[in-house]
Amino acid sequence: MIDLQRQSGLPLLWDPLTRQIVFKDEAAASAPPPHIRHRQDISAVLYDRQAGEIEELYYMYRDIALDEDRELVRRSGLRYDITVIVPGRLGDEYVKTAGHYHPEKAGTGLTYPEVYEVLHGRAHYLLQRPHPGETGQLDSVILIAAKPGDKVLIPPHFGHITINPGDDYLVMSNWVAREFSSVYEPMRESGGGAYFELYTDEGPEFLANPCYRELPPLQRCPVTPVPQLNLITGYPLYRLFQENREALDFLVSPENYVAIFENYLQQMLAG
Repeated sequence: MIDLQRQSGLPLLWDPLTRQIVFKDEAAASAPPPHIRHRQDISAVLYDRQAGEIEELYYMYRDIALDEDRELVRRSGLRYDITVIVPGRLGDEYVKTAGHYHPEKAGTGLTYPEVYEVLHGRAHYLLQRPHPGETGQLDSVILIAAKPGDKVLIPPHFGHITINPGDDYLVMSNWVAREFSSVYEPMRESGGGAYFELYTDEGPEFLANPCYRELPPLQRCPVTPVPQLNLITGYPLYRLFQENREALDFLVSPENYVAIFENYLQQMLAG
């Protein structure tokens, strides 16, 4: 069993044998059944579409909450999820998520942001932003390496993929607006993200996806805390909501936080 309580702020365990998230205290809450992504579900975005070493790639537990918090989470317009990505490779490519973009919040000109927290294992977050007015082109591609306790904010207008580059399960949580629904088609139509992360004897290699035109270089950026939004390493996101239910308002009302998002991007890109 992998104990997730210290990092998540919830009495949770990951059971690698049954591949299930469970609550230590079943009276407090019960985990919903996971949505399972299989290899064939995301074959269109893989570097090697014929690679078949692993069938079940990751498990998505949506709308987790303690029973005492559940109604408050709903009224706040939020959803708390946990995703578990298995270790290993499909051919030479590390196991990853399908990748998605975010829907636009009506009337704002902004797509919804999202925030992730690594609970166990290692994560590589590949963020990419379309070039405004240039169909099929990107204006930036960012790689963020994160460890347990780290928070990664996905700002408006970025799509993203999560990669498990380690030899252990990657367990991560995320908060997102309840109105949010992932947009998978652009990644699927482009054959995946801007870069594929591949295993080599010398270490991971990032190979450009030839389906994209004139790709910008991959920018490696550090995990960047956002103290204005209380996104600080080691402070569990679920506890943040419990202690201040307004703290995650930036996920529901991104139009009120544009300056903070822009400053976050500038700091991250400055390294």
